[in-house]
Amino acid sequence: MKSIKNFFYLFIFLAIFWVLLNPINQQTVLAGFIVVVLLSLIFNKYGATLAEFSFSPRSILYAFIYIFVFLKELIKSNLDVAVRVLSPELPIKPGIVKVKTGLKSDLGKTVLANSITLTPGTLSVEIKDDFLYIHWINVTAEGIEATSQAIVDKFEKYLEVMFG
Repeated sequence: MKSIKNFFYLFIFLAIFWVLLNPINQQTVLAGFIVVVLLSLIFNKYGATLAEFSFSPRSILYAFIYIFVFLKELIKSNLDVAVRVLSPELPIKPGIVKVKTGLKSDLGKTVLANSITLTPGTLSVEIKDDFLYIHWINVTAEGIEATSQAIVDKFEKYLEVMFG
């Protein structure tokens, strides 16, 4: 039963991806169906990771909101790093900070770490249990709670609904 569920999640994910990347006509839908079924059969064991996503209307809504929150943070971070680079005195205070996450799913933690890494000025170095170690270009907070609030909180509330 678990294998069928994994197949289903992987099939849905790949089918959506295929439809988004290709024009919709009879030939591409048929080719896409064949490719998606074959890939889902071959990589069935990886469908368990996708099963961590909560497929509810609320989580899908939060996924769309998360995209906009991420884009906003991406733009803010890009501008911040650009100002630092262009500034003659290069105001940075780099360091590695430890942040805590309340996310329980491995996929949720991975998405969080990747989101942090994709925003300029931060780089996820390691995930260990409920903690992430982040290289931060300008450490402005000290302590796990303060650094978690500065880096993680803006993403985590959406990811918690999506992944638990």
